[in-house]
Amino acid sequence: MTPRKQQILDIAAELFAERGFHGVSVHDIGAACGVSGPALYRHFQGKDAILSQMLIAISESLVAEGRTRTAAAADGHAALESLIAGHIDFALTHPALIVVQEREWVHLDVDSRATVRALQLAYIDSWVETVRMLRPDLDQRTARAAVQATFGLINSTPHSARIGDPAMRALLRSMARGALRGDEGDRDAPA
Repeated sequence: MTPRKQQILDIAAELFAERGFHGVSVHDIGAACGVSGPALYRHFQGKDAILSQMLIAISESLVAEGRTRTAAAADGHAALESLIAGHIDFALTHPALIVVQEREWVHLDVDSRATVRALQLAYIDSWVETVRMLRPDLDQRTARAAVQATFGLINSTPHSARIGDPAMRALLRSMARGALRGDEGDRDAPA
């Protein structure tokens, strides 16, 4: 993706999160990017395409990052730590995308919705495999529920009180560890 297209997606995400999909026009996005609304059509077919590309791109990025992190980890504990750190980083640096995903999902066309859903399931699966490696007592469904609940916890950050980035990262890491490891989370775990 070109830097210009990424800039448009980033700006559109902020606007969609702030005003809602229907509260933002192509002209609003163009003005925020410093170009005319019609100039955006050189990059995207319209506002629907911007929303679709935005949610597909971040989903692809999460899948790739999750796979890279698990492949690079020395063991299951390191893989889980890396996945948690990566998702916390995503949540704290891209809160607008979380808001857009949860609120504007309904505005995706059927094909884009299916693509995003398939990518999200692939991302969840990489977490479930890691959790089940560490917790063989959990069946597939229970591990998936634990992973999705942990995502809910971490993805709530756009709506939660901020306590400063380092403190928020530590709090989320401890809570995610506890949810997925089935213990206090911080005990005997590398930072």
